[in-house]
Amino acid sequence: MIKGLSRAGIGDVGDIEAFAEKAAKHGFEAIDVSGKELREWAERRGLEAAQETLRKHELRIGSIGLPVEWRADEASFREGLVELARDAKAAAAFGCTACCTYILPSTDQNAAHFMALATRRLRTCAELLGAYGISLGLEFVGPHHLRTRWANPFIWTMEETLDWIAAIDRRNVGLLFDAYHWYTTGGTKEAILSLKAEQIVHVHLNDAKPLPVSEVLDNDRLYPGEGVIDLQGFLQSLNVIGYKGVVAQEILSQQSPPDSSDTLISRSAEGFRHVYRAAGLQ
Repeated sequence: MIKGLSRAGIGDVGDIEAFAEKAAKHGFEAIDVSGKELREWAERRGLEAAQETLRKHELRIGSIGLPVEWRADEASFREGLVELARDAKAAAAFGCTACCTYILPSTDQNAAHFMALATRRLRTCAELLGAYGISLGLEFVGPHHLRTRWANPFIWTMEETLDWIAAIDRRNVGLLFDAYHWYTTGGTKEAILSLKAEQIVHVHLNDAKPLPVSEVLDNDRLYPGEGVIDLQGFLQSLNVIGYKGVVAQEILSQQSPPDSSDTLISRSAEGFRHVYRAAGLQ
């Protein structure tokens, strides 16, 4: 499985070229960025020069974020599709095959009506992405405090998300599978082993503080190997089902970390080495 890095949890790493250089320096093989970053990079440096930078560092683009506001009004959604088309074209030019978004576990909207709207909207996004060979990853969000943050409960488990993916009914839609959300929803290794590798678009790696699961906050995460999540079992199970894609760190925190980006990336890299070794992986 490919070790990846997102900007979350590594401080101010600079522009995409600085990000790529620092990620490669510490042994990472992929970076998660925005489609806008890729577009602006290609425009500024030229596509071939930007591509060559990734080749030089032996890096790939792990995923881009979905730029479409699919949770709000219809006008905002439709406006976002224009940007999505531009992002998808740029991502495809860099060989990126994943675009991801998250699902909040509660909503102020009528949940049934929101489900109908969101299903149609995400299907449209998937169809657009599919034209560029890109899959759409949906991330269920598990922390308990977000389940009651808004008026009506929505989706927050792997099983519910898989059912929704089936309803969206496009072959290029799957899971963005985050270790933190797996943990906060009581996920098991058996649940991972029930999956097929092709159901997973992208993976996030992080850790949790030793608190009751019901008190774990979404924006209070630890670096891999520093907490209580069974990351050894998580990674081993993904390996058993044949997942070969990117596993990218995502550390959300309440305050920006005070250390330098080099220090934080080094800490991240050591965390990856620790949990990968424990799982019997390289």
